[in-house]
This record gives sequence, C-alpha cells and structure tokens, in this order.
Amino acid sequence: MLEAKLQEAGLLKKLLDAIKELVTDANFECNEEGINLQAMDNSHVALVSVLIQAAGFKRYRCDRPMPLGVNLGSLTKVLKCAKDDDICTLKAADEADLLNLVYEAKNSDRIAEYEMKLMDIDSDQLGIPETEYDARVTLPSNEFSRIVRDLSLLGESVRIEVSKEGVRFASEGEAANGSILLRQTEGSISGGKIVALSKDGEDDGEVKEEDDEEENEDDDEDEEGSKKKKKSKGKKEKKVKKEDGDEDEEMGDVDEDGEEEQDDESEDEEESNGKKRKKKASSSSKPAKKAKTSKSKKGDDDDDTSGVLIEMNQHVSLTFSLKYLVNFSKSGSLANKVQLMMSNDVPLLVAYEFDQGHIRYYLAPKIGDD
Repeated sequence: MLEAKLQEAGLLKKLLDAIKELVTDANFECNEEGINLQAMDNSHVALVSVLIQAAGFKRYRCDRPMPLGVNLGSLTKVLKCAKDDDICTLKAADEADLLNLVYEAKNSDRIAEYEMKLMDIDSDQLGIPETEYDARVTLPSNEFSRIVRDLSLLGESVRIEVSKEGVRFASEGEAANGSILLRQTEGSISGGKIVALSKDGEDDGEVKEEDDEEENEDDDEDEEGSKKKKKSKGKKEKKVKKEDGDEDEEMGDVDEDGEEEQDDESEDEEESNGKKRKKKASSSSKPAKKAKTSKSKKGDDDDDTSGVLIEMNQHVSLTFSLKYLVNFSKSGSLANKVQLMMSNDVPLLVAYEFDQGHIRYYLAPKIGDD
C-alpha cells in the first residue's frame, strides 16, 4: 500500500507543469526511498528525471515497490482542483487500478477526494551513468529562463560556450543574430551560500557607536545632577547651623531655606523630566536604526541567488535545441538557481535542486546540421 502526504499540493502541480509537454504517459516508481520518474520525450532527444524523497513528505508509507502509470495530462486536470496550499495525499492499494487523491484545506474543514484510473505502461528504468563533466555553470533560474526565451525569438538553436571569458549563449536566425555573455560574478554562489563577505558588520558598528554615545551622555547628566544635589544639601546644612540672631532672622532664614529647597527640588524635577524625555527620544530613534540594519541583512539574503559561478576544466562549446531548453526553464518555479553541466559530445545536464528532491533534464547536443 502507498500513502504519501505532501504539505502543499503546489509542489506536485509545479512538477507536472514542467514536464507535461515533454512526456505524455509515465510511471511514477514508488519505493521506500520516495517517488521518482524517468521518461524520454517522443523524439528520444531529452530525458527527464524527477525525485521526491521520502523525507520530503509529511507522511510517507510504501510497503513494497510499485509503479503508478498515469497520463500526465489527466493528472494535471485533477490537480487543478486543489489549491496550492492544500495538503495533498496520494493513496493506492497493492495492484490497484485506481489512484486516490485527497485535498485537505488548511484554513477550513473542506476535504475533497478524487479517483483517477491508472495505466499499464511498459517502460524500462534507465540507468544514468555518473559522468565527469568538463564545465559546470551555476546561475539564477530566472536569468536562464530569460536568456533561452529571448534567444528562441531569433532562432531554433543556441550555442553554449564555456571559456575563461565566461559562458556565452549565441543564436543565429534568418533575420537576426543574438549573443549573451555571463561573466563570473564576484561573491558568486557556491553550494547555496554567498562567498563574499557581507556588510552587516558596518551597520552593527554604527548602532553600537550610537548606543555608546547615548550612554556617555546619560553618565554625564547623572554626574551633573549629583553635584547639584550635593551643593544644595551643603547650603541647607550651612543655614541650619546658623542659629545666631533673633527669632525674626531665624524665621527669615527658615523661610529663605524653604524657598531655596523648593527651588532646588523644582530644578531637580525639571532635570529628571528632561532626562526622561531625552532617553525616551533616544530610545525611539534606536529601533529605526536597527530596522535599517535588519533591512540591509534581508537585502543581502535576497542577493544569495544573483551570482554566476563557473567551474571549468577545459573549453566546451555545444549546440542545443532552444525548444527543449525553454521547456526545461519552466522548472524555475521550483528552485532559485539552476546548474548546467557540460562536456564535449556528452548530453547537457540541466539540474534544479529543491528541498524535497530534484528535477534533472538530459539533452543531446546537435551534431552538424541536425
């Protein structure tokens, strides 16, 4: 029995949208490691390999290896009935001819169930040998999508050339030619992490320096306040000790002392109120500065996928069909970056890695006038 629960149905919808134009019918091979699919297009020019790991499911159970033969067009229609954030559960009994799909809404009590007929598809699991490539280019998936989409307006083929200068995409058409060069980016992507140092330390230093200045100001104010209090206290003691003279003078001194005490107390209150207002104003200005720092950090995180990384052992130049590359680029909704791996006279590998698994395309190069 198979039971696989995905946290969001949107993942399955994006996968099918990426491969439905390349493959019509295919087997989803289910085993204890997860669900994978391997299929070739009708022209046997491109191969697609999809893997959703068992750990990528919210709950996964597969008692024994079993294939699920489906028509991808029909499965796409059934998945359109689910929202992207619905919890999607796939169920199938051993040797069953039906696939059960259950959609559970996260914010309501709505549960929808659908059944889909399975197919018997004769297909052999293709063994993909491990290949050592001469060049690997890692770039943002949206940049790759834009390049192949723009060049497809000019011609049917694109020449991808990796050299010390960078990676060049060139297309020649009947009416116009186009060429796009991407150079190695300073601080480019390496294993999903930014290599260049971020500038967060400078912003943090500014905030810390401002805090130190405010603390020093507060200390100075406290010292001034304590000096004034000591001075006023000395005046009081001096006037209390002065007992010579008649009662009128003593009464006058007492009244004078009372007035001075009131004046001193009013001065102390004004000073304390001034301190409170100043501290309040400074504290209100601190979050704004820190917010600016956090914003700059977020900007650095957004730039994590904006670099181009080129690894090359030798010069590589191959020509491919743009029609297939445009289809491959639809997987950009699954991952922020894409890897192109190339060797002379070897199929191109276009790989998108995401949290739950991966989707990989293999495309044979054009030879001569083919």
